[in-house]
Amino acid sequence: MRKAVRAIVINDDKMLVMKRDKFGKQYFTLVGGGIDFGEEPLQSLLREIKEESGLQVKDPKLVFVEHSGDPYGDQYIYWCEYVSGEPKLDEKSIEATINKDGQNLYETMWLPLNQLKESPFLSETLKQALLNAFDKGFPAEPLELHSSAEVRYTGKA
Repeated sequence: MRKAVRAIVINDDKMLVMKRDKFGKQYFTLVGGGIDFGEEPLQSLLREIKEESGLQVKDPKLVFVEHSGDPYGDQYIYWCEYVSGEPKLDEKSIEATINKDGQNLYETMWLPLNQLKESPFLSETLKQALLNAFDKGFPAEPLELHSSAEVRYTGKA
C-alpha cells in the first residue's frame, strides 16, 4: 500500500496548503507526497516541502497517521515549525510539469486558518482533526485517523 507524508506549516495564522484544480474539481490539501523507495519518512517530508513550497522548516513532529485506503494509502502527517520563505513550486517538480498541461493544476499558497472550516479539503477526516487541534492543541502522541478513500468535493476553492 502507498505511503506518503504531509506537512502542517503555520505562519501568521495561515496554513501552507496545495490548492488543487483536478479537472475542474477544486480543493485544498496539505503539501506532501509519496515516500520514495529507500527513503525514510523524514527525508521524504523535507524533499516534498522543498519541491512543493521552497519553505524552510524545522523540528518536524509526527502528529497524525491517516489510514485512507486505496489509492491514498497511509499518510504520515507532521507538524513543522515555519522558519522562512514564501510558497512556490520548484520549476523542476512534477507538479510544475503537470501544470503546463492546464487541466490538473497545483498552486502552493497560504490559507488563512479562519477559512479552513468552510473550504473544501482532502480529506474531511483530516480537516476535522486539524480544526480540533487548532482549537485544543496537537496530540502529544500521533493520533490514528481513519477515512474513506471516497473523496467528495463540495464547492469551489
